[in-house]
Order: sequence, then C-alpha cells, then structure tokens
Amino acid sequence: MHSFQTFSFQNKKALVRVDFNVPLNDQFVITDDNRMAATIPTIKKILADGGSVILMSHLGRPKDGPEEKFSLKHLVPHLKELLGNVPVLFAEDCIGTKTTEMAAALKPGEVLLLENLRFYKEEEKGDRAFAEKLSKYGDVYVNDAFGTAHRAHASTAVIADFFTAENKLFGALMEAEVISAEKVLHRADKPFTAIIGGAKVSDKILIIENLLERATDIIIGGGMAYTFIKARGGKIGNSLCEDDRLDTAKEVLEKARLKGVSIHLPETSIIADKFAADANTNDCPSDQIPDGWMGLDIGAKAIGIFTEVILKSKTILWNGPMGVFEMEKFQNGTKSIALAVAESTSHGAFSLVGGGDSVAAVNKFHLADKVSYVSTGGGALLEYFEGKELPGIAAVKGV
Repeated sequence: MHSFQTFSFQNKKALVRVDFNVPLNDQFVITDDNRMAATIPTIKKILADGGSVILMSHLGRPKDGPEEKFSLKHLVPHLKELLGNVPVLFAEDCIGTKTTEMAAALKPGEVLLLENLRFYKEEEKGDRAFAEKLSKYGDVYVNDAFGTAHRAHASTAVIADFFTAENKLFGALMEAEVISAEKVLHRADKPFTAIIGGAKVSDKILIIENLLERATDIIIGGGMAYTFIKARGGKIGNSLCEDDRLDTAKEVLEKARLKGVSIHLPETSIIADKFAADANTNDCPSDQIPDGWMGLDIGAKAIGIFTEVILKSKTILWNGPMGVFEMEKFQNGTKSIALAVAESTSHGAFSLVGGGDSVAAVNKFHLADKVSYVSTGGGALLEYFEGKELPGIAAVKGV
C-alpha cells in the first residue's frame, strides 16, 4: 500500500471518500466544520500534484431518498472557502449519466462534490453494483473518512475491490488516524494509561476488556464509575448505575487484579441534589453518597490521584469525560484531566484523544494543540480499541 505523501496524483482523477457529516442549523449553516477542515490537506495535496478530486460523502440519516436538509449542496460555499481559489463543482446526484459526464470532464486542479451517498439505500447495504458505478469516476481511490471506517458501506469498503492494490490508499487524515491508533494499541511505551469516561459501562466494556491486555493503568470516570463503585459495595445514592452490569464490573476488577493492571476509580465526587446547573453541591467520598444525591463530577481528591497517574504516563488514551462537563458547575474534573494530559504531553508522553465528548472537551478548554493527536472518529476509534477489524481500513490494506 502506497504512502499518501509519496504518491503522485499527476493527471489522475482521485475518488476521495470524506466524512463531511457535519452539523447544520435551520438555515443550513455549518455549526462545526472540524470534519471538513481535517480533510483539506488531502484535497490540496492531490490538486498540487496536478490531479483532480471527486469527493463523496454522506450527511445525516435520510430515510427515503433525497431530502433538502441533507443535501451536500449546502456545504459547497464553505468548501470553496476552505480550499481558497479552487473551482468546486457540484453534482446533483451521486450516480447517473450527468454525474458521469461531469466526472469525465473534470480537469486537473478542479474539485467535484457528489450529492449525498445515503440518498440511495444501496450505500448502507454495501451494494456491489452501486459501488462499481461510483468506482468508474476515478483512477485512484482514496479513503480519508476514518469516522466511517467501521461501516462496511459501498463507498467505505466495497468500492476498494474495484481498484488495484497500487491505486487504493489512505488520505492524509486517515493515515494519521491509523498511525496514531496503532501506536497506542500495539506500540505503546509504558506506563500506558487509558482514561475511560462516559455514562454507561455497557458502552465501554469491550474497550476496557481489550485494554486490560495492554494498559498499565485504567482511570474510570463519568457516570459509569458508579456501577463499579456499587459493585465494590459502595453507597452511590441516586447516581447513575447499571444494575444489570454489576457482575460485569466485578469481573473486570478481578481480571485487572490478576493481570496487574491498576484500575483507578474516583475516591471522591462532586455530588448534587438534582441534575441541574443550579443544584446544591458537595464534595464527598464516592462510596458514601447520601440517598437523594448523585455524583456528577469527580472530586478534588480524585483529581489529585488521577493527575498523578497521568503525569507518570508515557502513553495516554482518553475516551470520555469525567462528569457532566457541559454544565459549568460540573466541568472541573474533565478540565483538570484535560490539563493533566496536556502537561504530560509537554513532558514527552504520546496522547491520543478520541470520542465525541473528549474531543469536545479539549476543544472547549482550548487544549487540542497541546495533545499529540485528536481523533475525528468517534465510533470508529471505539471499535478499533475494542479490537475489531474496521472494514474501511481492511479494504484499503487488502487484508
């Protein structure tokens, strides 16, 4: 498989799968362009080489064919802005005679954006005939959509079958994502600390179990921590808890003990008498939360212990917040962990931040440039760290 940076796209039409699934407001204005901005280096490199670019993406979850609110035409003005002085054309369909003619007429230095792939059910079904139609547009297939790499869709996996090994490759973004993820999962310097947060144990149990084989330390925060605390016999008041996962939590704690992996649960919590920004709060031991109160953030002692672990680490994976950081009253834990990860990175640790909420947190606290890598793939990164093979990666690698 070719390296993207050394591949020459001169006089080639590059069919590039991007993840332009960006949020739009009621006026169809993009409210967060991170996914678009992240793939601009890939597009610019192809154009600079003297190639042309045909972009394909999905947007939202259209149910029955074309819907105005999910049309990629709304992205064209901003795409032009991001690319500068580059001609950007738009095909009102992703397949069909007119689109085929537009792709054929595309000149070096030009960009053609195809309409939403999910306007056809064949895309999500991984339909081979649909994938083959798309493949005819390009000489080279470039997958730069890590965020959809866990989907075996027509444009993310099946389409690669119609290109020879030397004519399919990862884009700059996808290449960086894969290199960073593989470094953490397979070549991590020890101590390796995984920081896992979020609401539910059920959402993260597979990633925790896979990391028990690799990490030296696992920090658990967020709502899911209280299932573990209750499993150890703690009193958690009205805190979030999955009672049907108590046995699973006990098993994880025992496996970690046998493998010599240190699991760090928050010793203290910021508790509240209601789930609201104006709630009364207190800092108390996480296993002694009174009835009627709930843990909504990690407490001062927990922050101190977690920070100490993070600062000793050489590799850090962070997936999930420590509390309800969207509310200012409960953001201190997540912010403190973000600062600790940034500080550890400045001392030479390699840090990978992934998952929507963790990424939102480092962006909110202006620390994205203070960590080693911020992943664009939420679900894809999660599945990768669960140990699953991602179809979008396997298809290009020819696995």
